[in-house]
Amino acid sequence: MNNTRKREGKLNVIGYKIKYYRELNQLSYQKLSDMLMLYGVDIHKQSIYNIEIGIRTVVDYELCAFAKCFKIKVTDLTDDYYNSLD
Repeated sequence: MNNTRKREGKLNVIGYKIKYYRELNQLSYQKLSDMLMLYGVDIHKQSIYNIEIGIRTVVDYELCAFAKCFKIKVTDLTDDYYNSLD
């Protein structure tokens, strides 16, 4: 039995936002991976792609590190989903 919870067929709700901010900041997958390492978060460039297309989950400390890399608040990544729950 597969206990993985999916939302609209994806394993995370922020993948498209990660892609948006990565492209907005003109970061390659490798550059973003390197930046995450500075915060002690080891995410390979392929895993970042997998997050963006929704086939990899994101844990809380990774979410915080992504926000730091993009110089945004965590809520900038989560607000769309949060507001859709109304």
